[in-house]
Amino acid sequence: MRGYFGIGVEGVSKAMNVGALMRSAHAFGANFVFTVAETYRTADLNRADTSEAAANMPYYRFTDVTDFRLPEGCQLVGVELTDEAIELPSFHHPRAAAYVLGSERVGLTPDMIDLCDHVVKIPTRFSLNLALCGALVMYDRTLSMGRFAPRAHRPGGPTEPVPTPSFGEPLWVRKKRKRMFGSPS
Repeated sequence: MRGYFGIGVEGVSKAMNVGALMRSAHAFGANFVFTVAETYRTADLNRADTSEAAANMPYYRFTDVTDFRLPEGCQLVGVELTDEAIELPSFHHPRAAAYVLGSERVGLTPDMIDLCDHVVKIPTRFSLNLALCGALVMYDRTLSMGRFAPRAHRPGGPTEPVPTPSFGEPLWVRKKRKRMFGSPS
């Protein structure tokens, strides 16, 4: 899969939620995890993060929204139940993205939402657990950006194999041919 992604939280008070999110991030191949203004004891993370994700990928801790930074070109995607949010099944994930989820009771702060390039929501009747929401977002990213065989039109598994990538000849070969023979008509 091309690109990269990270996932994190803002203002979360429950270490078990963040630990479970980090464990899922590690399982889904996230490139980094982060927290902004967390209020839990960091020593409690490993109670839910049995994969020790913070020791196996970059883990960034930001004191508040003004301290928050992302790599250049990385788009911030907020996960929040708002009327304006794009429903996750209709969302086209950016190639380079960081997903941020808000605290258990309040959600994302207005300052964080202002930083977001996109805001998505999971189409449910009410709010879900923070770690579960993060896992759903990462799963959706994997489905939409990964290379999988097409879904079957009837119940059951795929009937077609994963398409083989076809990139053609290397660019230097095409340029050389063009110099030698001119452009094809």
